[in-house]
Amino acid sequence: MTYIATFHTHFAAVSFARLLKAFPEMKPQFMPVPRKLSSSCGTCVRYLAQNPNLDAMDEDVEAVYEKIGKEDYTLLMNAE
Repeated sequence: MTYIATFHTHFAAVSFARLLKAFPEMKPQFMPVPRKLSSSCGTCVRYLAQNPNLDAMDEDVEAVYEKIGKEDYTLLMNAE
């Protein structure tokens, strides 16, 4: 499955992408937030996983979405 994590800061997004690089099967990709989603910093990390690993998210994560189809997303976690 494909997941997208958004962040409060650009630094948090970069740090999360670096952390995921230790798991090459997750294929983390640092990218702009899709237009359908909002984000404080405008950057997100897309990654592949069997589950979204929500328990590993820290306070810098704004939200986590599961990508459904080409441009549809399901909100899985919202920090607010």
